[in-house]
Amino acid sequence: MNLLPQDVADYIRKLCDRYDHPILLEMEALGEEKGFPIVGRMAGSALEMLARSINALTVFELGSGFGYSAFWFASAVGHGGEVILTDGDPQNTALSKDFLLRAGMLDRCKFITGDAVEALDRTPGEFDVIYCDIDKEGYPEAWKHAKKRLRVGGMYLCDNVLWSGKVADTQNQEESTKAIRAHNEAVFADDLFATTIIPIRDGLIAALRIG
Repeated sequence: MNLLPQDVADYIRKLCDRYDHPILLEMEALGEEKGFPIVGRMAGSALEMLARSINALTVFELGSGFGYSAFWFASAVGHGGEVILTDGDPQNTALSKDFLLRAGMLDRCKFITGDAVEALDRTPGEFDVIYCDIDKEGYPEAWKHAKKRLRVGGMYLCDNVLWSGKVADTQNQEESTKAIRAHNEAVFADDLFATTIIPIRDGLIAALRIG
């Protein structure tokens, strides 16, 4: 699930070696072993950089898996910040707690097991970053709920928005592809946000709330 030529992806990945951390390497190995679609090193470092660029202290993840993306956000918010993780699978919640505990980041993490969008609706306040990586058919609805919960100057981030290039194939009418297309079009059409797609891995949308 990498849109870049493999030699280019390998080159960028090698540049990210400075982020090596025993827990990060363990999570990457688990993702490889289980075939679990973590965002990977290139996108993970981008998530941290984007969160740091707006001095984020509060992050809400719509879909956290076993905590890989949360590792990067927790690095960005630091002590005193908060990352709220959501996942529908209790086993993923348990894994993420273990990984982030051993990474020394548990103090800034909160865990919710259940539907991610419902969890967002139940959680009060505005956020600096809302990150979306749920089932793709749920992307349009997730955007509707997330965009209202970001502060001005906050950022909406979403993974898999190029969907292995399938969004550009007009013949592809899979429900997941149609949902991602609808999501992308809605985000770009909203004039309260300045939006771009970063074409690393499977495409990362970044939308900064400007109004």
